[in-house]
Amino acid sequence: MTEHLDVLIVGAGLSGIDAAYHIGHDRPDRRWAIFEARDAIGGTWDLFRYPGIRSDSDMATLGFPFHPWRGEKAIADGADIRDYIRDTARTFGIDRHIRFGHRVVAADWSSADAVWTVTYEAGGERAQLTCTFLFLCSGYYDYARGHTPAWPRVEEFRGTIVHPQAWPDDAEVTGKHVVVIGSGATAVTLVPALVDRGAAHVTMLQRSPTYIVSMPARDRVAARLRRRLPRALADRAIRWKNIAYGMVTYNLAQRRPALVKRKIADQQRKELGEAFDIATHLTPRYDPWDQRLCLVPDGDLFRVLRDSRATIVTDRIAHFQDDGIALASGETLTADLVVTATGLTLQMMGGATLSLDGRPVDPGQHLLYKGAMLGGVPNLAFAMGYTNASWTLKSDLTARFVARLLDHMRNCGAIFAVADAPADTASDESVLNLSSGYIQRARALLPRQGKRAPWRTHQNYVLDALAMRRRLDDGVLRFERRKAR
Repeated sequence: MTEHLDVLIVGAGLSGIDAAYHIGHDRPDRRWAIFEARDAIGGTWDLFRYPGIRSDSDMATLGFPFHPWRGEKAIADGADIRDYIRDTARTFGIDRHIRFGHRVVAADWSSADAVWTVTYEAGGERAQLTCTFLFLCSGYYDYARGHTPAWPRVEEFRGTIVHPQAWPDDAEVTGKHVVVIGSGATAVTLVPALVDRGAAHVTMLQRSPTYIVSMPARDRVAARLRRRLPRALADRAIRWKNIAYGMVTYNLAQRRPALVKRKIADQQRKELGEAFDIATHLTPRYDPWDQRLCLVPDGDLFRVLRDSRATIVTDRIAHFQDDGIALASGETLTADLVVTATGLTLQMMGGATLSLDGRPVDPGQHLLYKGAMLGGVPNLAFAMGYTNASWTLKSDLTARFVARLLDHMRNCGAIFAVADAPADTASDESVLNLSSGYIQRARALLPRQGKRAPWRTHQNYVLDALAMRRRLDDGVLRFERRKAR
């Protein structure tokens, strides 16, 4: 007999553990499981092991609202986040439902049977099961490979080239000249960490700058709230304080970008001094939040730039050579180790192929309902985070919505739910509204936004929270009940 589940969750990272809590916790009558392709809990925070790996959002909002982060650091190390996710799974018994080494490769919806037939790989073999509802919580990038451009004459380089996504355990940086190619969150994290590991010198080589903002590694306001308020009340107050701060600063950047740019430059000038060329190396061509801002806790990047143990070079690569990189300007960077912090390779649905009654489903041709369901695809949801705030804020809203949806379907006897998208609401806008290279490279893969609600993503936690709580029978979400069959 083919195994059948009520709900299959794909991925055991932040989104998957969050989804499992809302869907499976205290639901003994619901048959569910998490399929995790790797052999560990943690997702991104178990995969990435490069030096200095840390959150790029505050932990009060990146953490789970039902199991708040209470660590000292507001910006936490990757290992601490990994331990926190594992502890959450263990605390709520979620870990007992995880099947490691199970990679979902395909899922086909049967309209006749109202089930998904899921094909997966485990132990070197392929097998199948069926599920009523499929919840994809596997993120939006390829775990197998990062993005590395093709540079001329790279084969001539005698040193080592490493992508952060595949950082080797035995990598040695002591006494070496290191070039980190890139200017995003990974690069600004790596540079001070490599300096602290004993590199002779670290150069951050960028084609163009990114907005970089220093923030305290420890939240003093949060510490005061924890001293003065009961624990549960303090948790909520800290979380909403950070949500509100993020929303206010984002909206200010959208409405008054020149003011925000000036404030960022003032902070950088205070950290680096008047002699540092902020205009060349730290002033992007775009406005704040057209791409994500990079956070550096306690200004650690600025610290190593100040004491000249690291430098920023803004230039283009002409070609590699045996001892380093030749730049378009004619200068040469000597290197023993080159780290290609050049971005992610986007991949939807964890790399699985979807189909409806045997017909392939291309997510890039579908609108996204409330940021959670593909239009026209029954009993399927997937978790995506915000581009202007922490990942978990949005994925938690999606998990709560799916839990409500499943309860509603059970109570009204529905065998499936599908969001019907009208033709006149379609647009060519992507659900990820950043100009970042890794998003633009994969624009055709991403679901589309509509012209109006509920087919537009707000990038606003309060608006999304209100939208997710509205009645499910909204005239868009259609339910087929058993009596109709």
